[in-house]
Amino acid sequence: MVDFESLNHKFYIRLKKISKKNTLFEMKSRFFTLLLLFLGGSAIPAFAHTETAGLSSGDTAWVLIATALVMLMTPAGLTLFYGGLAQRKSVLNTIGMSYLAFCTATIAWVVLGYSIAFGDGNGLSGGLGNFMLIGTKITDLEGTIPKMLFIMFQGTFAAIATALVSGSIIERVKYSTWMVFSILWVLLVYAPEAHWIWGGGFLSNSGELDFAGGTVIHINAGIAGLVLSLLLGKRETHKLKHPHKPSSVKLMILGSALLWFGWFGFNGGSQLAADFVAANTLLVTNIAACAGGLAWVFIEWTTSERKPTLIGSASGVISGLVGITPASGYVDVTAALVIGALSGIIGFLSVVKLKSWLGYDDTLDVFGIHGLVGIFGAIATGIFANPEVNGAAGLLYGNPGQVLVQLKAVVVVILYSGAASALLFIISKWITRGARVDRETEDVGIDEVYHGETSFDMEPTLAAVSTEN
Repeated sequence: MVDFESLNHKFYIRLKKISKKNTLFEMKSRFFTLLLLFLGGSAIPAFAHTETAGLSSGDTAWVLIATALVMLMTPAGLTLFYGGLAQRKSVLNTIGMSYLAFCTATIAWVVLGYSIAFGDGNGLSGGLGNFMLIGTKITDLEGTIPKMLFIMFQGTFAAIATALVSGSIIERVKYSTWMVFSILWVLLVYAPEAHWIWGGGFLSNSGELDFAGGTVIHINAGIAGLVLSLLLGKRETHKLKHPHKPSSVKLMILGSALLWFGWFGFNGGSQLAADFVAANTLLVTNIAACAGGLAWVFIEWTTSERKPTLIGSASGVISGLVGITPASGYVDVTAALVIGALSGIIGFLSVVKLKSWLGYDDTLDVFGIHGLVGIFGAIATGIFANPEVNGAAGLLYGNPGQVLVQLKAVVVVILYSGAASALLFIISKWITRGARVDRETEDVGIDEVYHGETSFDMEPTLAAVSTEN
């Protein structure tokens, strides 16, 4: 028989031992907890506080997001926008030129471009002390954000400015020539102008207002695109006045939407802070884009064939975004509405009327939408700048001299960008032994002849072949 009384006694002894161990464990836990709390006043903050003095986590988070948005604009937004507008036989080459430009411009920017634009120097150029970012520490600050982030943010600007130029010369330029030119252009055209206006150069010292790149990016790229298109000559189909049908309006609309989305980082991030000015910048950017799109469509609806096109809608939106870019950090909602609408009108007139009248072959209208609208936007900044927004006053607020300052910057950028871009393109042409593809490649399509790829599979499927048979 089982001795239950003996078993119960043993079980009771076991429970008592466990209870004592638990009590001892509990006492030890309480002791170490009290010890940590006692030391917490001095020890814990030393481990928890890793933020560098002067660094704002809020500003840094916003500029991180803005940088990603601007990056999205080139290898996604611009490639689809340009690719959708290009002819079917040249879609991949068109996309590839923007895609390639992001790579070449980024490397050129990190190696030397940033140093020329923002390094210590004089009124004309920064020094070479930041070659390959030598001497730049990971803990260095630019205002309230890490300097490494500022370098990356500005690098995305250099990349999209370069990619914009390609739209003027697609469907006829050699890929190799474009690669060489894109590197030289970042170093010898974009970077110096960025220094003049943003890096402490002579134009910024004279008070020129360019919040996010009206002169540095849009006028610069527009003028360069026009010069290159004139040097390269017209496409053969353009000479014969053959209609150029876009490959995909749907892709073009998607690309324009991604550009629009990325533009919030483009303009809003230029404040380099998450504050009231950045918030106002996003608002006026959106308003100008909508006003530009509506203005272009309204003109289409009331003139020509009275048909509002989606290409017109997207082109108007981009025009509004270009026009508001230099002014976005200085103007209020009313000014944004006016600037956006007028930008859409100017964009329409330059693309539909002026281009036809002058007869130049700027394939995707970089000069009209970015160059001419960018010129208007720069001047409009000098007119509408509201001191209540960001401290700067324009013509309407008692400072007519600001318009003259803006005009000076516009003229300087036009002259330098035009002359330097022409010289660099001639050098690139010499290096690559010619800048233009041959007639057969142009007729058949650069995609198939040069890249060995096609953007759309036009071969009949097996099912279709069996049905036909």
